[in-house]
Amino acid sequence: MIKGGNRLCGEVTISGAKNAAVAILPACLLVKDTCRIENLPDIKDVKLYLKILEQLNADVKYIDKNTVEIDCTNVNSYVPSGDLTRRMRGSSYLMGALLGRFLRFSVDPPGGCDFGTRPIDQHIKSFEALGADIDMSRGVINGSAASLTGANIFFDVVSVGATVNAILAATCADGLTVIENAAKEPHIVDLANFLNNMGANIRGAGTDTIKIKGTKNLHGGTYAIIPDQIEAGTFMIAAAATRGDVVLKNVIPRHLEIISAKLIEAGVKVREGDDSVRVWVDEGTVFKRVNFIAMPYPGFPTDMQPQLVAFLTTIPGTSTAREGVWENRFRYVNELKRMGANIRVEGKLAIIDGVESLTGASVKATDLRAGAAMIIAGLMADGTTEIRDIYHIDRGYESFERKFIGIGGNIQRIQVVDDDAD
Repeated sequence: MIKGGNRLCGEVTISGAKNAAVAILPACLLVKDTCRIENLPDIKDVKLYLKILEQLNADVKYIDKNTVEIDCTNVNSYVPSGDLTRRMRGSSYLMGALLGRFLRFSVDPPGGCDFGTRPIDQHIKSFEALGADIDMSRGVINGSAASLTGANIFFDVVSVGATVNAILAATCADGLTVIENAAKEPHIVDLANFLNNMGANIRGAGTDTIKIKGTKNLHGGTYAIIPDQIEAGTFMIAAAATRGDVVLKNVIPRHLEIISAKLIEAGVKVREGDDSVRVWVDEGTVFKRVNFIAMPYPGFPTDMQPQLVAFLTTIPGTSTAREGVWENRFRYVNELKRMGANIRVEGKLAIIDGVESLTGASVKATDLRAGAAMIIAGLMADGTTEIRDIYHIDRGYESFERKFIGIGGNIQRIQVVDDDAD
């Protein structure tokens, strides 16, 4: 429940990156030793991943809510529970990790937010290039290989998931693997840095060509996950949307440059520090319309598209948002329309005609980032907004309502139904 109209002001500390965490946790399966992971976000997707690792016989110890020690020495199964894997998209990374560890896997198709079809053909292409046979004929994805040998892998489209899986499968393969047309997102770099910290030999992460010299000699170690680019972007846009003044701490400003650029284009003030960003709106600011395309890094993140659209609903003039990654990411638009937004969708294009203000309404979070957009809309709106299905938001944002309350948001969790209860 959100009562809108308050300017957000103050400081907020950004948590570890969800997208990095769900790639690094399965990577621990490649290490027959203890990995200590710090700056883990305290979110449902992370807890779910740790449950999956425990089910595979990993020893998982929480040091505190953001630090965990994972010992995969005694992992003895390549068949994760379908009941668990079907509840999150990131479970697809178990394929590459288990293939690298056991030369085989049996994994149910992953779940997560529904943006339409999410083909895994590029993932399978990389596994087959390394020497694996893949069978999807019985509703479960099965992979097996006599051995994995380095290969040249060229992706037909830029895919974060396929890039992660190719890295995981190739890290312990024999010889050299070259991945071309690789995704360049910060969490790809974080995964490579984690594996290199544990003894892998991966070069070029963050560029479109990644080279991996396979090694069997991975060892344990300690690694801290990068700050969450998407959580930071969400708070940046919330500050702008409420005409507030917020300092974000524990961020990597370079990862936020494209988000900063779009806010500045709209008339918002942004100042970068070494590991902080301040976002504020001066009194009397004349806002300008913004056009943007969501596309792979270093383009504008698709995971920030709904939040920016929510902000643009009250910016004068006609703004446009084109979705360049997913085919069906505008389902949340109908929820914004309930609040008085004037948006029409034509295929992968949303045309936003700015209105004077939004009005509180009863809406739902149709997916994780759409849920964040509803929070921003509720904070902007006149009156009270009730957001249902917030379990989506809990999947990817740590203590989101506490953080918003800390900077002046009037937000309250009315009822919690824990669908993870044992």
